[in-house]
Amino acid sequence: MYGIPRTIFTEEHEMFRLSVKDYIAKEISPKNAEWEKNKMVSRESWTDLGYNGFLCLQAPEQYGGMGIEDFRYNALFIEELGLSGCSGPAIGYPLHSDIVFPYVLHYGTEAAKSKYIPGMVSGELISAVAMTEPGAGSDLQNIKATAQDMGDHYLINGSKTFITNGYLCNIVVVAAKTDPSLGAKGISLFLVDTNMEGFSKGVPFEKVGLHAQDTCELFFEDVKVPKENLLGNEGEGFKYLMTELAQERLVVALAALALAEGTFLSTVDYVKGRPAFGKTVSDFQNTRFKIAEMSAKLEMARIYCDQLVVMHNNKLVDPAMASAAKYSMTELQCEVADECVQLHGGYGYMWEYPVARAYADARVQRIYAGTNEIMKELIARKILKKD
Repeated sequence: MYGIPRTIFTEEHEMFRLSVKDYIAKEISPKNAEWEKNKMVSRESWTDLGYNGFLCLQAPEQYGGMGIEDFRYNALFIEELGLSGCSGPAIGYPLHSDIVFPYVLHYGTEAAKSKYIPGMVSGELISAVAMTEPGAGSDLQNIKATAQDMGDHYLINGSKTFITNGYLCNIVVVAAKTDPSLGAKGISLFLVDTNMEGFSKGVPFEKVGLHAQDTCELFFEDVKVPKENLLGNEGEGFKYLMTELAQERLVVALAALALAEGTFLSTVDYVKGRPAFGKTVSDFQNTRFKIAEMSAKLEMARIYCDQLVVMHNNKLVDPAMASAAKYSMTELQCEVADECVQLHGGYGYMWEYPVARAYADARVQRIYAGTNEIMKELIARKILKKD
């Protein structure tokens, strides 16, 4: 597809890519239409992913994982999901493995890790992260959910909204205020089991896109959470969020780019075969120029993201870099989806065509994991900070 060869993957990585590609072709792509109607992937798909070793790649062997420390394997899994065009799975599965799991691994007590990580690896326990609230989106310091210390446990009260994997989840990383008077320094993180009394879920939202991805509200009414389910130290939750959000935003960027590439490639095939005025759509100069423009932008984006993956492997990606990736890749995804709809003409607006779903699925990428306006603010802070 591109003129400049990619150099970050070894033969072992490419073998892993082939296994992922084959698995997606057999077990995910054929089922995606049904999942879109159901507003979620099947629970069986999670356990099957776990059985095939595709979940929580970094999980240590003592918890049933493979202990793979090379993030390039994660990147390949995300990439192949995106190239398949299955946007819902391309968001939900990586969120579990690459966004929620690190909180449990890095900050969980030994008791919590022993109890929950094996199930996360097997796919028997599906996870979510609950930060966003009805009155607090990207403004995490303004969350209202509380966690009251009751001596041997905490009582969590409040609600969260727009929670990815929310309807199917078994465990949730929840941000709540242990001391509302301290602002960001009063936020703590908890691992909440959805079987705990007082926890409940709303119905899946009717979203514009990502129809195969379950998203709903979560409610906490005097949910009794044992002390061992506190992640890290009390009052340090905001610091943990800022630390782990770098990988979260890189994951979103990688998914956005791969989804854009998948839409682009399917559009190239379409214009080459679509007749118009005795030619094909690809014979017209406007089409050729649009294809060239998108290809150039995608190639530059791919080189940029590959470099970030290598840097992230060496723990060199800071929050501003990840914010720049999330901002630029999601903007590019939306741009490519829009151009590809235009190249399809009226068919591009028909839901049966993948490009229509890609267009609808892309828009939210500029909103979640921190809006792109917040991303620009974080980038600017690094550039303009006073010495």
